[in-house]
Amino acid sequence: MDFNDYARYDGIGLAQAIRDGETDSTSVLNAALARAERVEPVINSVVTRMDGIAQTRALETVTGPFAGVPFLLKDLFQDYQGVPTTYGSNALARADFRPAEHAEIVKRFLTAGVNVIGKSNTPELGAKGVTEPIANGATRNPWHTDHTPGGSSGGSAAAVAAGIVPLAGANDGGGSIRIPAACCGLFGLKPGRARVPAGPHFTDQAHGISVDHVLTRSVRDSAAMLDITAGYEPGAIARLAAPEMTYRQAAERDPKPLRIGLQDHSPLGTPLHAEAQASLETAAGRLADLGHHVERAAPELDGRQLTRDFLMTWYVRMGGALSELREQTGCAWRDFELDTRAMAHVGRAFTAVEYAQMHERWRDYRRALARFHERYDLLLTPSLGAPPVPIGAMDTPKTLRALLPLVLRLPTSRLLVASGIVDRLAEDNLAPVPFTQLANLTGVPAMSVPLHWTRAGLPLGSQFVAPPGGETLLFQLAGQLERAVPWFDRRPAMAGIDI
Repeated sequence: MDFNDYARYDGIGLAQAIRDGETDSTSVLNAALARAERVEPVINSVVTRMDGIAQTRALETVTGPFAGVPFLLKDLFQDYQGVPTTYGSNALARADFRPAEHAEIVKRFLTAGVNVIGKSNTPELGAKGVTEPIANGATRNPWHTDHTPGGSSGGSAAAVAAGIVPLAGANDGGGSIRIPAACCGLFGLKPGRARVPAGPHFTDQAHGISVDHVLTRSVRDSAAMLDITAGYEPGAIARLAAPEMTYRQAAERDPKPLRIGLQDHSPLGTPLHAEAQASLETAAGRLADLGHHVERAAPELDGRQLTRDFLMTWYVRMGGALSELREQTGCAWRDFELDTRAMAHVGRAFTAVEYAQMHERWRDYRRALARFHERYDLLLTPSLGAPPVPIGAMDTPKTLRALLPLVLRLPTSRLLVASGIVDRLAEDNLAPVPFTQLANLTGVPAMSVPLHWTRAGLPLGSQFVAPPGGETLLFQLAGQLERAVPWFDRRPAMAGIDI
């Protein structure tokens, strides 16, 4: 199977071709590996190869809707028994951390029939919206290799966009499925809290803000995978009701005419890039053509406070994570990136009372969003506040970086918090991606749909936020949009590489 044949299928299509005898799992695997050999020197999306494991599985009798389909796991929380896990960190790489068992989400991916060929690049511990870890180097956007594919599932997004695999594992704790989907012209859905498992070690991590799923070229691949992976696991915070129809069936059915609120301003109060505004106009026009009603509206909440609360959650969790990983693996504190250690240091500065008060404010955000959804079926925003940024644009400023070693020597970082640096970091780091955190803190499902390309040829997705249990509605709308304005065959042309 050559690349042109391979690339014309999504995951469901590839599996059907294998079942029909048009090709076989080994030929499909070889096509994926050949594609990786060709593009990886340019995009750097795969950090761990699993060729031997994949070749063995290609010879086995495998069932499931994705039987025989090449697949990448994200090298963060999607542990594969016996295979090195680095979480994008030199600390874990040097400790040679090898999980003793599969993560539950990996077990369900395998039940779907996929053939895992490796693990994808991620920023250290998934803590950034770009994928530029010191351990593995920067992953580059196939649409423009001077720009980021987003993060933290940037390696998976770049690999799918470049045609290595038709779908890949991802997770989202602040936008890490939707941001790379928006950057790479892919479909990315973040399921709601407790919809898919995160065990056995990360169930309800950080109060459930993080959830696993996939990045895909087609809507039906995402829907079919959620049909397999969704469902209760022991220890989960809730047992959610199953939908009335499968998600794949939902993707094939148009929704009723919807009432959609359009938010055209950043919750941080920072200016939106003209292309982000243009992406809203593109999306609103497509929706109107399909018979939906779109008007300006937004949840009534304090966006800056929500951002501060989101960052506090991440910083506190980072402090705990580094301690846990050092105890579990014996890895060295000094081997973590300076920025990561600084986040953990700031996280330890918050008091238990401050953290409890922060968590209680999540209730207010949920209520504000619920009031919004009493009037509107969905919230529409740009997925990004600006087009994908150039590689290196989100590096910590040199002046602040020079101060961090001094900060880390301080016995307390309370003065650092009081100085307002957390607010500064919020604005500097989240201004390009100010819209995604709301769905994480409130636990609702959301998706990014590739509807807009900038004048420079970069994707810039549109985000839709649904009420709790709204995955079915999101798939209905996504399928309708995909049929109306197909994006599957729109592919990047990387310099020096034929697509």
